[in-house]
Amino acid sequence: MSQTFTLCVATDTLVNDAQQIGVAVDELRRIGIQVTAEIVQRPTLHLQLTYYITVPTPFLAAKLNWPAWQTKQIGFSDYLWEETCLECFITGSLAKNEVDYAKNAESYIEINASPDGRYALYRFESYRNPSTLPPDPLYHMDRHERIGIYWEDKSLQQRSPVDTSLSTKSSLASTIPSYERRFSILLNQLPKQQYALNNTVVEYIHPCVILKFNKTALYFAPRHVSPPDFHNRHYWSKFKG
Repeated sequence: MSQTFTLCVATDTLVNDAQQIGVAVDELRRIGIQVTAEIVQRPTLHLQLTYYITVPTPFLAAKLNWPAWQTKQIGFSDYLWEETCLECFITGSLAKNEVDYAKNAESYIEINASPDGRYALYRFESYRNPSTLPPDPLYHMDRHERIGIYWEDKSLQQRSPVDTSLSTKSSLASTIPSYERRFSILLNQLPKQQYALNNTVVEYIHPCVILKFNKTALYFAPRHVSPPDFHNRHYWSKFKG
């Protein structure tokens, strides 16, 4: 089972953002981002997230801060949201029993991943709680080891801009810069076909992306509150995995 989400850019400051980057507003609106969330078994259950990004012009792509993949960078790192960051939020409801389920109905998990291999997972008890920065990492149930992600398809991560079409009026190829990353997170399956991350039920999901162009950050999500706030679960989508 899989879901594909089309992300759109937050528009609150888009005119000013375009001026800072040095492009037209329409050029920023034409940045394309799709995220696919899928339950896969290999042999244990994983939540697999694939991020596919296209930038409409090479000029704009040259301004994108997209760190190159480095195997040596794989590991936990805080403050990734200050850079280009691939993110996903998942609702949390501890499923040990009905009392715990109701008590923790507002908890959720935040996943951050940098294109270069760094990552972080955090757990919040309620909206932006705890408010300390950086947030507390998400640990395995034994509290001895942080939960990590599994990067996949190294050749795909190294992909370069691709030729997408040939103009009928010109022999020149139209090249659209594109970027792709895929990673997965170990799940456990609970009764009633529920899936859980570290025994936290996956009920709603909110894939999102921050793209940094020089010093200007653009925020992408399936839906936005104004001003943009990825933590606002009223804008998250029902998980259909």
